Amino acid sequence: MKNDPGYYDYWPYHDRPKITWPNGAKVAFWVAPNIEFYELDPPANPYRKAWPGPYPSIGGYGIRDYGNRVGHMRQMKLLDKYGIRGSISLSTALCEHHPEIIELCAEREWEFFSHGIYNTRYTYGMSEAQEREMITDSIETIYRHTQQKCAGYLAPALSHSEQTIDLFAEAGSALFGDDAGFYTCDLFHDDQPTPIKTRSGKRFASIPYSLEMNDTIAYVVNKVEPRQYGKMLKANFDRLYQEGAESGTIMCIPTHNYQVSCPHRLKAFEEALEYITGHSDVWVTTGREIASHFLNNHYDTVSNDIAAKRGGLR
Repeated sequence: MKNDPGYYDYWPYHDRPKITWPNGAKVAFWVAPNIEFYELDPPANPYRKAWPGPYPSIGGYGIRDYGNRVGHMRQMKLLDKYGIRGSISLSTALCEHHPEIIELCAEREWEFFSHGIYNTRYTYGMSEAQEREMITDSIETIYRHTQQKCAGYLAPALSHSEQTIDLFAEAGSALFGDDAGFYTCDLFHDDQPTPIKTRSGKRFASIPYSLEMNDTIAYVVNKVEPRQYGKMLKANFDRLYQEGAESGTIMCIPTHNYQVSCPHRLKAFEEALEYITGHSDVWVTTGREIASHFLNNHYDTVSNDIAAKRGGLR
């Protein structure tokens, strides 16, 4: 039985090599809108029901459809206001169902990374071949509709398998070489980028994607009120900004257009964005740009530091 996921070694948040961001920024800040498609009646998965209630779940489907019809436009306008290019965690079926959304985001040079095909079809129970096919399909779909070579991955509905990262790295290499398949959002274990071990040996990174700052976790799981969520975002930033003066940190706000974009929640989110982007030494960027910068400038130094510290353990 495994004692840990096996993708990385323990690396204490102390005495690490200094990570620097462009222009001396203390924090790399990115917003990851989850733009998803939920099927009203998806194929059954024996490990997890798509909807908690009986079929048809009109309420659950309706609020998610609201997100793609109304909430996305509201959030996109807000991100435009603060000069933020979204890094979209994309249910790639959206390319066929709502191509208008894809076109609007592509016009703004937003990043598209894979969140599977549908957010109602899970990795649980898939064979390795089936998961590889799903991942490859999602990468190909993003390229076909946007000409972007997909760099990142977040498993659909966070339904991660033991092979997910290896399969994504391999699929990206098979399709586009080193230009695709080089970071994951699925590990949630650090406030700085981390080298990840893959069975192919590909240079690969974990980029912090915060479940604590995720609007669905805040509103649905932790029952946080909008005003408190805004305070949480600012407090999270303040700590990362303070520590980033010593070694660059990453702040991610994962959003859902049917959560944060509801009228009664948007003001708190806007106030947090205004506060964060009001600091001049913040790199407002995308997941792909963070991962590329780390792999090109810090991956070797960090990997060597981890190895040296592991070698000193007794």
